[in-house]
Amino acid sequence: MSRTCRRGGAVVLSMLVLAGCREELGADPGPSAPAGTHGAGPLANPDGTKPGLAPITSESDREAARQLIAKVRTAGRGPKTGYDRDKFGYAWMDSVDGVPLAHNGCDTRNDLLNRDGEKLRFRSGSDCVVVAMTLRDPYTGKTIEWRKAQAAKVQIDHVMPLSYDWQMGASRWSRDKRERIANDPLNLIPVDGPANSAKSDSGPASWLPPDRRIRCSYAVRFAQVSLKYELPVTTADKQMMRRQCGG
Repeated sequence: MSRTCRRGGAVVLSMLVLAGCREELGADPGPSAPAGTHGAGPLANPDGTKPGLAPITSESDREAARQLIAKVRTAGRGPKTGYDRDKFGYAWMDSVDGVPLAHNGCDTRNDLLNRDGEKLRFRSGSDCVVVAMTLRDPYTGKTIEWRKAQAAKVQIDHVMPLSYDWQMGASRWSRDKRERIANDPLNLIPVDGPANSAKSDSGPASWLPPDRRIRCSYAVRFAQVSLKYELPVTTADKQMMRRQCGG
């Protein structure tokens, strides 16, 4: 029985039944990921194309995390004047140049559900539009059974929020660059909807994931986005990020 499966945004034709395909796509978290977690740690996933966000546990990895965070510049948070979500492009566009998973015929939101979800069910006739899945949410540690009819139960978090980006310098960027950070899988994680709503546009000094095990990984992912897009963070945010990794 043949079927079409996605991995890293690419369409791969395999001779696997549905369950076998999802086991491959789920990606083994590796020996460093504690039981009950899912996916790759951020240090092993610098482009954001692997699923999930596993905790950082070894002291060597925590030291590497601190060194990465140390490279992040700091600056004061500017005014929110002029910010509008539309200035980062319409939501979940597939046509952005220069980011992984783009131009594959599937919008960014569904790419991320494909990347991180398990037991995926697709809309009839589609290998893109996810209508049901299981998500092991990194922010809360909960396992969420999601259906499209309850869309807000899972939201796609911009790790470095777009209005935060705007205040830290993205207001001066070209529209193309703003569209990249809004659709870059490095900056995007499907998570528990209420947790994401509670975060709003906060930096790490004001909000951290409820699951303490993931906080160093979250700080590293925030730093990775900051460094890739040459955006500073506030001094308070950088201090909090270092603290999560033992710095």
